[in-house]
Amino acid sequence: MDTTELLKKVRSIEIKTKGLTRNVFAGEYHSAFKGRGMAFSEVREYQYGDDIRNIDWNVTARFNHPFVKVFEEERELTVILMVDVSGSKDFGTQQNTKRQLITEIAAVLAFSAITNNDKIGVILFSDIIEKFIPPQKGRQHILYIIRELLAFQPKNLGTNISEALKYLTNAIKKRSTVFLISDFISNDFSDSLRIAAHKHDLLSLRVYDKREEEIPSLGLVYFRDAETGAVKWINTSKKRVREMYAQNAVNASKTIKDIMSRTGVDYITVATNEDYVKPLISLFKSR
Repeated sequence: MDTTELLKKVRSIEIKTKGLTRNVFAGEYHSAFKGRGMAFSEVREYQYGDDIRNIDWNVTARFNHPFVKVFEEERELTVILMVDVSGSKDFGTQQNTKRQLITEIAAVLAFSAITNNDKIGVILFSDIIEKFIPPQKGRQHILYIIRELLAFQPKNLGTNISEALKYLTNAIKKRSTVFLISDFISNDFSDSLRIAAHKHDLLSLRVYDKREEEIPSLGLVYFRDAETGAVKWINTSKKRVREMYAQNAVNASKTIKDIMSRTGVDYITVATNEDYVKPLISLFKSR
């Protein structure tokens, strides 16, 4: 993709996603995330009706009189987009590739964040941490993020969500709102997800293509794994082969859903041939 074409795509995504943010998502985002974080403000004398759990025992002991900690809503959040950029992201048989869909979703979330005066940062990962974009505000920062999502070429093609979550836990010290965006074709990551979700407000978005769940009868088809490079000929005209393919997809989807449920992480799925607006609004409203 040359520079001119890239800039055109960036501008097209900006126009579409800013419009959605302004007209659809801004209020939902604010309701879902603002006020979830509380920051320490001051200490004052205890008053009747105060929550005793907020008593500052050190100050109380010093003055021999009860004092409580006062908290206020955090006006500024830090939002982190964890984006899977492994080899499978370039797959797509419908309206979009998974990469294109991920870029639009990330742009909507980024513009929603800066509309609410929040900082936005990005972690791009494959089976390694490919790039970290520190949280900042502003339109130019968002456009830079969109350019990276469209044109970034990862060093590695595999996927290791567990390593990415470990990096998040260690590198991002302040509690943040984190969107994990992936197709979740990865090894087990449940333990790392649980730890990260304890530290941060974590949400997961699975992007997939319907041909990953079902395969038509096309005869003998040549398949190549985009992440490992492994190749295989499969006779798709056999009903049993198609049924096994579909069942494997169902089992994989159920495993991911179970992991999210056990760890208490909010979770939605979006297909490359679907409109992502309704699932995102549903995610926001559920909070």
